[in-house]
Amino acid sequence: MKCYNVAQLTGDQLQALCKRPAIRFDTATPVVASILDDVRRNGDNAVRRYEAKCGDKNADGLQVTDQEIDKACSRIPKEAQRAFAQAAKNIEMFHKAQLKAEVKIETIPGVTCFAEMRGIEKVGLYVPGGTAPLPSTLLMLAIPAKLAGCKEIVVCTPSKNGVVADIVLYAARLCGVSEIFKIGGAQAVAAMAYGTESLPKVYKIFGPGNQYVTAAKMLVSIDPNGAAIDMPAGPSEVLVVADEQARADFVAADLLAQAEHGTDSQVVLVCTSSTKIDAVVSQLEEQLASLPRKDIARQSLANSFALLVPSVKSAIDFSNRYAPEHVILNIADANGLIPDVINAGSVFVGPYACESAGDYASGTNHSLPTYGYARAYSGVSVASFQKRITFQQVTQSGAATIGPVVSMMAAEEGLDAHRRAMEFRYKEAIEVL
Repeated sequence: MKCYNVAQLTGDQLQALCKRPAIRFDTATPVVASILDDVRRNGDNAVRRYEAKCGDKNADGLQVTDQEIDKACSRIPKEAQRAFAQAAKNIEMFHKAQLKAEVKIETIPGVTCFAEMRGIEKVGLYVPGGTAPLPSTLLMLAIPAKLAGCKEIVVCTPSKNGVVADIVLYAARLCGVSEIFKIGGAQAVAAMAYGTESLPKVYKIFGPGNQYVTAAKMLVSIDPNGAAIDMPAGPSEVLVVADEQARADFVAADLLAQAEHGTDSQVVLVCTSSTKIDAVVSQLEEQLASLPRKDIARQSLANSFALLVPSVKSAIDFSNRYAPEHVILNIADANGLIPDVINAGSVFVGPYACESAGDYASGTNHSLPTYGYARAYSGVSVASFQKRITFQQVTQSGAATIGPVVSMMAAEEGLDAHRRAMEFRYKEAIEVL
């Protein structure tokens, strides 16, 4: 991990620290575009070919059967079942509280405006399973989709020799999702976006993935015949703000928890104490030695950095500038700093709030904006799976009241048909009333 002192950096150098490594979409996009076109034209046959190229030779049956789900669930230990059930309960509780009440207001006598939420009818959930299965992602996506009222929820996840990880299928059963397909990569995104003989077309696609999955999502999102997506995304990232009171072993563990995600994961420490940075670096080496995924974590750390700052305020300022996916506030009076956090996907407040809690079971969602998109995007929520539809009711007396306003505005814009549409109504209303 590289170490910097903010006092020794120019403005340009500080800004450079906020830049993420470029995602090589230039190499991925042409390959992905051809896959999308092939699946759009040839459906299941194309999907099977790409699955075979990825080493999945037994992908003839693309959909997971009820029998497969039953057998998988029977193999999950009771302890794991209880843990996932508790996580699901917490996630549902937090997301259920996000359901919005109807907004209804009379803006002017006789004119009533209101809004109602409608679940997106068909959604597709991509659950990664490359280096490790991620059943937690299925919980994070399927639970709010159910709460939002989505009528059809399709899950695509990679398999190995035609077998999906037991724990992923158990998570699906826990969420009440049964349309699960053994498809990964760009071909999964294509199948959900355009539909095949086996897969229904969906209207919006959710879930993280590698650069090929991300490129596929971006391409289908700009295709009128494709599908909307949850958000643009890059590699996962964490920024830990620490001061002198922070435990070095806690901070190092949080950094490694992010670093083990992938070699391109972004790991940042912003600290007010050079002594503490040294202690954290020492802990990183000590803890790294016993990690099963230490080779992945070590490569991630090689591209990561620690930044020494003069104050907690300076640390928060840099965090807002960096706009990380996850922020951990391992500082004294962390609660008092909450209002100062402006750009972040999800914030973990206090020394005992590790990112792992949010990744799995605290209740918040772990599908979050990365790559600096936290400046403008929110993480996945119930609202992500819904559309807000506005309505207006205009009575005869309302037409008389609002009509002259509308007519005048339309005339100012030179839209005569707009003006007439309103005038026919309000003039009649005035005569009657």
